[in-house]
Amino acid sequence: MGLVLPLFLLVSTPAGAQGFDNNLVQRLAGAAPGIDRQVLSKAVRAAHCAVASGVKEPARLAVIDFSLPSNRKRMWIFDIRSGELLLKDLVAHGKASGMTRSTSFSNVEGSHKSSLGLFRASETYYGKHGYSLRLDGLERGVNDQARDRAIVIHGAGYVSERWVQKYGRIGRSFGCPAVDNKVIEEVVDDLKGGQLVFKYYPDQDWLQTSEFLHCDDSRMASSSTSDGGQS
Repeated sequence: MGLVLPLFLLVSTPAGAQGFDNNLVQRLAGAAPGIDRQVLSKAVRAAHCAVASGVKEPARLAVIDFSLPSNRKRMWIFDIRSGELLLKDLVAHGKASGMTRSTSFSNVEGSHKSSLGLFRASETYYGKHGYSLRLDGLERGVNDQARDRAIVIHGAGYVSERWVQKYGRIGRSFGCPAVDNKVIEEVVDDLKGGQLVFKYYPDQDWLQTSEFLHCDDSRMASSSTSDGGQS
């Protein structure tokens, strides 16, 4: 069965999905030697699949590795075209997902848990946490309630090296990937307007059933070829 995406996310795929060449994972890994290569590969595959399925090709890709503890910098933001690492920093998980480590995830309103999978970063706004960025979950049954749950990227005082030094971990959110107030403006400006965010954890059910991790390679190639380019 093909992917069914919200109409407001569907646009024409740019010719050849130009940023997704065969060496993209290698180039990004070279820019961020501390990242898990398998996690990065999954993030790139999910993003490529989304583009082949009709999502606008992003200029940037954020990768969040929730298999790492919260006292580690576990969020990377890449420029896909240049292969440059734009930012590596701390990021929070939901308070009900775990303490220092996150181990439980949800798509349910009021769960106070993080959710996994691929998201589209949408519009900015100013709320109770200041400059923030709304996220739309692209995976049905996995994260597609993100907007209704008000899962957004925002700054938080509990996401900082000072918290790590004092408590051995950062604080936790109600499910949002909160970041350090020192970098919130940079993070939002890097990701706003349709960039992609991939949240990873080795959850076997998700890994085995994610539509973006198991999309049809021949269909992806066909999509790129029909636009006159090469994947």
